[in-house]
Amino acid sequence: MNGSKKIKSALISVFDKEGLGPIVQELHKNEVVIYSTGGTQKFIEELKIPVVPVEELTSYPSILGGRVKTLHPKVFGGILTRRDNTSDQEQIAEFEIPELDLVIVDLYPFEDTVASGADHSDIIEKIDIGGISLIRAAAKNYKDVVIIPSKNQYATFLDIISENACETTLGERKDFARDAFDVSSHYDSHIFSYFNNGKKETFKQSISNNQTLRYGENPHQKGIFHGDLDAIFDKLWGKELSYNNLLDVDAAVNLMGEFKNDGPTFAILKHNNACGLATRETIHQAYVDALAGDPVSAFGGILISNTRLDVTTANEISSLFCEVVIAPSYEAEAIEILKGKKNRIILVQKEVEMPKRQFRTILNGVLEQDRDLVSETKEMLESRTDAKPTENEIEDLLFANKLVKHTKSNTIVIAKNKQLLASGTGQTSRVDALNQAIHKAQTFKFDLNGAVMASDAFFPFPDCVEIAGNVGVKTVIQPGGSIKDQLSIDYCNSNGISMVFTGIRHFKH
Repeated sequence: MNGSKKIKSALISVFDKEGLGPIVQELHKNEVVIYSTGGTQKFIEELKIPVVPVEELTSYPSILGGRVKTLHPKVFGGILTRRDNTSDQEQIAEFEIPELDLVIVDLYPFEDTVASGADHSDIIEKIDIGGISLIRAAAKNYKDVVIIPSKNQYATFLDIISENACETTLGERKDFARDAFDVSSHYDSHIFSYFNNGKKETFKQSISNNQTLRYGENPHQKGIFHGDLDAIFDKLWGKELSYNNLLDVDAAVNLMGEFKNDGPTFAILKHNNACGLATRETIHQAYVDALAGDPVSAFGGILISNTRLDVTTANEISSLFCEVVIAPSYEAEAIEILKGKKNRIILVQKEVEMPKRQFRTILNGVLEQDRDLVSETKEMLESRTDAKPTENEIEDLLFANKLVKHTKSNTIVIAKNKQLLASGTGQTSRVDALNQAIHKAQTFKFDLNGAVMASDAFFPFPDCVEIAGNVGVKTVIQPGGSIKDQLSIDYCNSNGISMVFTGIRHFKH
């Protein structure tokens, strides 16, 4: 009733042989006839287990330097024959084609070869032809054939045949067929991406690693992360990252990437926006001053450092409830201090190049764009007012502009002495964003005299520079580009405020 079938014959052709030995031994124990070729055949022979070379079945040798081994009707006929189809059975009897009940494949490592920086000719040779064909054929005929499409299925398959004397159910074979088409589609997607190199505007993404999350943005939503977190972080302590944690961690990593080559810098984020940021002589002082930016919002936040986290800083952090701490490294004692909260997540960030493309689902499709990788430098600034910013003010302007790039629009950032004093985030009006920032800065008793202001987009009217000037802001950085830029320039000139244009807008929605 469950469609159980006994495996009597198998074709095995794999690249990665780790974990294959116990499977071959179990098949042999159950008197399964094994066909193989090349390196896999040699591997089986070294186990002292009988194996029939595919060349004996096809009467053709491996040709073209191994490019053609299994591509033959006697192989594919044995896989694709339908056991309950009289015509199929008559034909395989006529041509003396043995039925193949099991196919085990592990494809050439195309993706890893590309990632290794190999040259084009080596990459081309890692495009598997026979293996991918075997996978599709066996998966298509899952009613009668078991397909093991990669080494990732070895353990599951071994458990099944060990417990059931080499019998499989229809449900198990269908599950393996699903895995097979997952493997083959992923493989082909990466081959296409290599050849396409962004030239054809087609959306094809395939990520084989995934992690089921406790839930999505809210408890009633299912959440899954598709990707390899272990490639980016070493997790030292704490619970599993949640959906919302991951969004905040992503924002934190992207923001701190702007300060990778700066002095000790510390940031605190909440709901994807920084509520504290400072660059100082020591990471301890950077943390203290980042926390001072908004000690209320810091509760339950994400903390990130651009340098080694020491014991002094860890002791300061230990008194704050925070979800995640991220740093490139930690002093050993600092780790033990941070472990004082059992659920606090401690991550070591690795040196990894982040993707240069971004995707977002909308309506019934997907938006794709280049990641915003432009970071303004001193040389890119264009002074547009009579008053010119000092060297220290230029450093503050660039500091604030890095932050405004990673804050939800509309946004205004107010900073001073490389410390975030306050920001207005995600407002429908730029004036509202500025007023929000001023209110927050004043709430935490910051002196705004001599502060700088950064805006993610141009000022259509002079109202923002007027409001900022009235509270002590002395210099402004903005993209420029409004047909009414001159109104803001004129106000600055009349009130001794310096202003520079970047020519680069940094909307973030």
